Amino acid sequence: MANNRIDTTVLHNQPSTPRGGWYGAIFIICVEFADRLAYYGLTVNLIQYLTKVLHQPNVTAAKNVNTWVGVSSLFPLLGGFVADSYFGRFNTIVVSSIIYLLGMIWLTLSTSVLKNNSTLFFVGLYVLSVGEGGHRPCVQTFAANQFDDHSPEGKIGKSSFFNYWLMGIVAAALTSGVVVYIEEHFGWTTGLGVLTGVLAIALALFLLGITSYKKDGPTGSPFTSMAQVFVAAIRKWRVETTRGPHIYCSEEDENKLYHLQSQPKSHSLAHTGQFRLLDKATIIDELDASSKTRNPWRLCSVTQVEEVKLVLRLVPIWLTCLMFFVVQAQLHTFNVKQSDTMVRFIGHFEIPSASLQSVAIGLFTIIALLIYDRVFVPFARKYTGHSSGITVLQRIGFGLFLSVLNMIVAALTEVKRIGIAKENHLLDSPNIPMSVWWMIPQYFVFGVSGAFALAGFQQLFYDEVAETMRSLGAAAYISLQGFGTLASNVVISVVEDVSSRAGEKWLAERNLNRAHLDSFYWVLAALCAVNLCIYLLAAKCFIYKQVHVVVDPSFNTN
Repeated sequence: MANNRIDTTVLHNQPSTPRGGWYGAIFIICVEFADRLAYYGLTVNLIQYLTKVLHQPNVTAAKNVNTWVGVSSLFPLLGGFVADSYFGRFNTIVVSSIIYLLGMIWLTLSTSVLKNNSTLFFVGLYVLSVGEGGHRPCVQTFAANQFDDHSPEGKIGKSSFFNYWLMGIVAAALTSGVVVYIEEHFGWTTGLGVLTGVLAIALALFLLGITSYKKDGPTGSPFTSMAQVFVAAIRKWRVETTRGPHIYCSEEDENKLYHLQSQPKSHSLAHTGQFRLLDKATIIDELDASSKTRNPWRLCSVTQVEEVKLVLRLVPIWLTCLMFFVVQAQLHTFNVKQSDTMVRFIGHFEIPSASLQSVAIGLFTIIALLIYDRVFVPFARKYTGHSSGITVLQRIGFGLFLSVLNMIVAALTEVKRIGIAKENHLLDSPNIPMSVWWMIPQYFVFGVSGAFALAGFQQLFYDEVAETMRSLGAAAYISLQGFGTLASNVVISVVEDVSSRAGEKWLAERNLNRAHLDSFYWVLAALCAVNLCIYLLAAKCFIYKQVHVVVDPSFNTN
């Protein structure tokens, strides 16, 4: 796996600004904490509401949860496009947060005034999805943009930022355990009402910090820019390419040819040898040279073409990361139903299934992140010279390895649970004399794998896309969860179909003890292992973004 290589030339010091940095990021974290608290407070316990209140079968409820989580994670693709193209990230965050708040108010009403109406409840869920679509691709990018990409302090600060950002999300997951307890013991209306209040307070705090933010306006449609590259390359497919750099259209060439105003500072991408067919879009032919204006559908700059190459390089990595979220999908579905059958008492206090899961995984993730950021990274930095200790792809790779181990531990735990049920002749009983603490080992692996992989995904899809595409980069990361969760539905359906043809369904509709959940987990472990091998091959071939920061020497700073 290659190291990041950034060629930077700075000829003038840029004026500093009091905005941004950690000072601006603090307010942004408030609204993200509230959004994640609301999301986890609903998601981790949703299967319980669907099975116990709306009386849906286990498999149907699991698919409904996965579908909602998947759709909620796909809307950010649209939200990121709208933010980059039209509204800007700040405005998109404000509007989407208001929609999210309205969706939570609707859900609260559906469990009280509307008397648990199934249709109206799902309407509220998908209103939340719309708000999620605008919020999630923008808020992290907006927060990360508060740091300077091109200063050593900014790079180190941003590397730590992704760790602490994930800690904030995990802290929300931890707190959601309290919300789950309220939902289970005081009613869903009370629990959702608490989440509604937290969202309203966080939105107010976010708006209070409005003068602290570094804001970027819309940068234009990244899809249009990408389409121009493909169209221009196709139109010049007959033109022969050479290895001489003089034939390519750089920003400087474009300024000379078409008398454009030079920019005092530009961040251009270095030319790379991958996807050479796209380089045809940068060739200046006779028609281009004789024209007084540039036709963007015939001629593109090297930087514009390299931005498209960045996206294409990420596609294999994106595909091989899907299995991680197939594993993660088991957390808010079958894992909850497993622990629901176990002994969950501490003295006379019974722990809700989803609460234990949220708290345990949250604690393990935060501890792993702190050790990683404060101990491992400084230690590794001394030997590798890398600002983050190890490359982001190495970090993700270890997280994917842990997802294999995760499913192995989960399968062994389920074998133990079913074994105890058989020994006590309780296969048809909803309660098994087995302590819920047997779930802790797999929760530990879940937490540590998330500490490595999730922060790695966030950083990769922020760093390795063009600055103008960072909202879409965040949306691409979020869509991993969406497609991965929907892929979990596909795996469940295939397993159901194949096992039923063999004589017995592995995933029983009502009685989890009669299911073969351990076999299902072994299948997932095998799929994760194959996926890891493919990922290692894709990571070995990956080329990190290379940037030149060039300042026009004729630019007068006075």
